[in-house]
Parts: sequence; structure tokens; C-alpha cells
Amino acid sequence: MQPWAIVVLSIVGAIVLLILVSSIKIVRQTDKYVIERLGGYLTTWGVGIHMLIPFFDRISQRVTMKEQVKDFDPQPVITKDNVTMQIDTVVFFQVTDPKLYTYGVINPISAIENLSATTLRNIIGDLDLDETLTSRDIINAKMRSILDEATDAWGIKVNRVEVKNILPPKDIRDAMERQMRAERERREKILLAEGQKRSAILVAEGDKESVILNAEAQKQSAIRHAEGEAQAILEVKKAEAEGIKLIREAEAAGLEMLKNAKVDQAVLTLKSYEALAKVADGQSTKIIVPSDLQNVASLATAVAEIVKK
Repeated sequence: MQPWAIVVLSIVGAIVLLILVSSIKIVRQTDKYVIERLGGYLTTWGVGIHMLIPFFDRISQRVTMKEQVKDFDPQPVITKDNVTMQIDTVVFFQVTDPKLYTYGVINPISAIENLSATTLRNIIGDLDLDETLTSRDIINAKMRSILDEATDAWGIKVNRVEVKNILPPKDIRDAMERQMRAERERREKILLAEGQKRSAILVAEGDKESVILNAEAQKQSAIRHAEGEAQAILEVKKAEAEGIKLIREAEAAGLEMLKNAKVDQAVLTLKSYEALAKVADGQSTKIIVPSDLQNVASLATAVAEIVKK
């Protein structure tokens, strides 16, 4: 074999080997490959090693199956009350069918962006400015539902839509800031007035309770003072009654002693009188008459009264 033939065969073999090696494809876990043969859809490759037939098969689209996030530029929208504002959205989506994603629409990302812009204009057109600023959740839910339904034909699942920024015109923002400032000042004045009112009420209640407590204290003091005076008077009366009782007992005891003394004296006098009578009845020729015979008579009369009592 001629040397040049060997060189040609070597070159051809290297080319064939290079083509075979380049025909071997490894698909990763998160990717899908859409394969075409002679210009028509053939199959979709999943994870693993695959072999293309040279010159007949080709990879039409490499599709990632991970969730994707697209932040679209702000879109001008007009509210129901004719206020023009800029709103930008963030769309979270995931490819569910690589074939539909490849053949369903040209440039699916651009299609989603345009669809989200028109959907947003339709939704905001039914809301006024205040509702737009306070209805983010409603806007998000409506946009997600509409986009998810529209992108089913493209093999795309819209998981979530978020309104990122809502930018009204500068004059509207200035007016809103003035309104918010006025509202804050109004709330501040209301809170201050409420605080002063509450403070006055508390002071009045404190004064009222103080007066009531002072009156109650004076009342209790007067009651205690009156009770003390009554107790003192009672003790004095008890002492007087006890003194009167003692005086009466002493008088009774003295009277009893006096009675006993009178009786004893009368007895002695009577005994003397009896002795005198015996002497008179005797043999004696002389009779000595006591000088206090009259006293003896009065004493006898007293003894008789005492005996009667």
C-alpha cells in the first residue's frame, strides 16, 4: 500500500472516530434534549448517555427542567381613574413539556413577557389608584391564573407571579406623601388629645378617690373619737356607779354598826335599870337614884323602836 494511501486512511479514520465521539451525548439530570431526524421531531432524551446518528439526527433544543425566574422591565399601565404608572413583575415558571416548549411558540420568554404585560394592563384597568396600591395579592393571583392557563400550550407551568414595584407619577407620589404626612399629623394630634384626656380623667379620678378617702378617714376618725368618748363616759359612769355602790355598802355597814352600838348601850342601860329595881325591892333603906334617869327612859324607848324594826 502506498504511503499516501495510508495517510488518507489515517485521516479518514480520525475523522470517522471524531464524528463518532462527537455523536455521543451525555444528558444531565436537570436537562432534556429534543432530538430531530431529517428535520422532524424524533424523541426527547432524558438523563444518561445517548448516541446521535451522524448527518441524520441533531439536537433541536436543550431544555432545562429547573424552575426559572424572569424579572421583566416596568410596563406603563393606566388605572381606572386615568393615572399612568409603571409596574414591573417577576414570573416564576417551569418547563413541563420540552417538545411543546420547543415547537409551541417562538422565543417563549419573550412571549411570557408580552403576555404578562397585556394581562397586567387588563387587570389594572379595572382598578383605581388606591385599589392598585392595596391589592397586590389580588393582582398576583389573577396574573398567575391567566398566565398559567395561556402557557399550557407552550409546555410551561407558571408557579408564581409577583408585582415587584408600583411607581405612580411624581406628582401623585408627592400628593400621596403630603396626604400621608397630614394623616400622620392628624393621628399624632388625636393621640395627643387622647393622652391629655386620659391624663385629665386619671387626675380627676385620683382627686375624687383622694377626697373620698379623706372623707372616709375623717368619718372613721370621728367614729373612733366618738367611740372613745362613749367608752370614757361609760367607764366614768361605771366608776360612779361602783363608788355609789361602795358608799351605800359603807353606809349600810355604818348603820349596822350604829344599830349594834345603840343596842349594846341600851342593853347596858336596861341591865342597870333592872339592878336598880332589885335594889328597891330589897331590904335597903337607902336608894340612890341615878342622875341620868331621864336618859335611861329615853334609851329604853330607843331600844323598843330598834326591836320593832
